Amino acid sequence: MDVLAGDWRRRREVPTVEAELDLVVEDATGDFCGAVVGYEADGVVLEDRRGRRRVFPLLPAAFLLDGAVVTLVRPAPGPVAPQRKRTASGSVAVPGAPARVARAGRIWVEGIHDAALVERIWGDDLRVEGVVVEPLDGVDDLPEAVRAFDPGPGARLGVLVDHLVPGSKESRIVASVTNPHVLVTGHPYVDIWQAVKPARLGIAAWPVIPRGQPWKEGVCAALGVAEPYELWRRILTSVRDFRDVEAPLLGAVEHLIDFVTEG
Repeated sequence: MDVLAGDWRRRREVPTVEAELDLVVEDATGDFCGAVVGYEADGVVLEDRRGRRRVFPLLPAAFLLDGAVVTLVRPAPGPVAPQRKRTASGSVAVPGAPARVARAGRIWVEGIHDAALVERIWGDDLRVEGVVVEPLDGVDDLPEAVRAFDPGPGARLGVLVDHLVPGSKESRIVASVTNPHVLVTGHPYVDIWQAVKPARLGIAAWPVIPRGQPWKEGVCAALGVAEPYELWRRILTSVRDFRDVEAPLLGAVEHLIDFVTEG
């Protein structure tokens, strides 16, 4: 008798493991590795480090855990503990909270893409706080715009600036804004697009565009996208919450919200 004949998986004792959320496993072929992020009828949803998701059936001996073959099963239902919902920014949600009447203070960002991304992550928080975000057409005329706004103790102004690095044109413009009721923060990226983690788009890094070439058009050409609006749509829809953007942007926006809502 050939002891090696037949299905070895049926004879070998395979441990059963509950597919708890965030458990990292591989499919039995080793072709896909990811964390458990959800369930379907008879399957489990895995998400890899690039954000790609796949559904695998919960079959016997169909997964590898730390290199060992296991059978995944859905976790047994337990007592439902109340969970605090969180907004896309990671803050605790306030269920049923109405939007607050808009404050006199404002947060300005450089353009409509910046405004859309801020809304996607911090929109719930801003409505609760009554903070309006307004897009500017760049910051070349920022000092004049600040003077026209006339910030004061009851009308603070926060400004988010792209490419705010030492020696840049933006840094020289910002240095001329000295009103104590204005806070300007920024991030080091050429454009707000670059603040989105490249893995969300399935790329290892943002393309490097030579100086003198329009950045957005250069990125589109490098990624094989015909029009900037098409790539922007992909970028925005790829952002689910604060974990999908880089830390410098998170810190800059949080600082502005705190500043405008003080008092």
